[in-house]
Amino acid sequence: MNPHLLLRVVSKFLIPLIALYAFYVQFHGDFGPGGGFQAGVILAASIILYALIFGLKEAKRAVPPSFVRILMTIGVLVYGGTGVVTWLLGGEFLNYGVLNHHDPAHGQHWGILAIELGVLITVASVMVAIFYAFGSRQPDLSDEDW
Repeated sequence: MNPHLLLRVVSKFLIPLIALYAFYVQFHGDFGPGGGFQAGVILAASIILYALIFGLKEAKRAVPPSFVRILMTIGVLVYGGTGVVTWLLGGEFLNYGVLNHHDPAHGQHWGILAIELGVLITVASVMVAIFYAFGSRQPDLSDEDW
């Protein structure tokens, strides 16, 4: 019998709830405390928990490092692209009011959501990439040298 059976079963229940909570923080971040950075860290924590329970190899199969690198790029592009779009619409960099000329407050809302989405994607993918990098390191001492 697997000694970590209970841990695996409970984590299969908790990991989706942790990810769901990350999206709650993301989409309610503009109404209160929270937002992209916090949601990104929480989402990365769910992937890191998966890696700690099921192993780094399984985590890399579920979320491949190449996909993580692509997400890092997409997150930065979403953030910077939002600012470029506001420039192209005649506003200042990241001045979201120009995103909706009829109702600038609505444009502010959409701009903040876009920025926070870019931050979420970037932070989550960078945290996972850092974990993969540290988890993949070979130990300096072998188990026999202890």
